[in-house]
This record gives sequence, C-alpha cells and structure tokens, in this order.
Amino acid sequence: MTGEEGVRRVPESLTEEQAARMLAEMNEVIRAGEEMRKLRTEMIKVFAGFGWTQDKIAQLTAMSQPAVSKQVAKYKEEDPLPPIGLSLDQSDAPWLEGRLWGLAEEIAEAYPQTARCARHVDAVARGKKRFTPRDVDELRRLVEEDLRLHRDELPAAYREAYDAISRGLDVPSGATTDTPAGVRRTLAHRIQRDRLGGAD
Repeated sequence: MTGEEGVRRVPESLTEEQAARMLAEMNEVIRAGEEMRKLRTEMIKVFAGFGWTQDKIAQLTAMSQPAVSKQVAKYKEEDPLPPIGLSLDQSDAPWLEGRLWGLAEEIAEAYPQTARCARHVDAVARGKKRFTPRDVDELRRLVEEDLRLHRDELPAAYREAYDAISRGLDVPSGATTDTPAGVRRTLAHRIQRDRLGGAD
C-alpha cells in the first residue's frame, strides 16, 4: 500500500446552496404531510357532521376506530361546523380554487404528455404549490392554454366550468364560510372532477 493509497479521502463539503435546496425539498415533503394530516382531521369532522358512523369513517380514512372515536369526541366538545352545501355553484374563493384544481387535474390526466397544467397539478399534489394568488393565477393561465390547445377534443363542459370559475375569481363575491379553506377546496375539487367525469 502506497502512502497515497493509505490516505483516506474526505469528500468535498456541500455548499450552503446545495444544503439549502436539499433541506427545502425535505421540508416541503414534511410540511405537505402535516397539512394532509390536518386536512384529514378536518374531513373527519365533516363526515361526522354528515351523520356517518365512526366505523364507516375509520374504514374510509384507513384509521383505527379508537383514533376516529377520539377525534369525534373532541369535535363534540367544540362548536359544530355549519351545514356544508355541496352544490357546485358556490362563490367563495376556496371553493372556486378547488373547482379550478379539479378541472386542471382532469385535463392533465386526459393529456399527460401535452397538458400545460400537468406539472403545476403534480406540484400541488406534492405540496410544492399552494393556493396563493400568484399560484392560482398561474394555474388559470395554464388551464386557459390547455383549453385552447385541446378545444376540438374536450367536451364543452370543460370550457363552461372554466368560464364560471374564472368569472367568480375575477369578481370576488366576498362570500365567506366558517369551514376551513382546505376542506372547501378538497370538496369542490372532488365534486368538480366527478361532474366532469360524467361529461359527454
């Protein structure tokens, strides 16, 4: 063994920029996980408000029945949420943002290779994009591009949905609700997707 071979090579240190990027990515995943756990907790409250049994909620959320029971008991000590309307035609900002998100996901799944909004939708799913005014404006622009690009193939219901969402976001109604914004977005997202899934 030569002297040179016997020297243990120490790898170069990471730069601060590299470490910052790496930790930022980790923090985004952790934050997204925490936000999803919080959202699931809020959704349990909604499901309980619909009158669903604890067993059914446990089954749907993949949680243990005692864990669900603990959450439901906690909510019974708090003020109950007001009834949540499930009509697609609601004008508060989180509801409209959820509809936009659902529309974008439908387009991204229909055209995974060409949809302009696909990367944005993926970033939302991974917690890297949020529903800030800037991100919502960006998503609107991308969806608008996709609707133009695929106008001859997409059902008319897609354009009609976008027009209604866009009008609502352009002229805020000032409508508010006591239901958390994340819950409103999630419900609107699911209902919009189901509605478009049945579009001809």
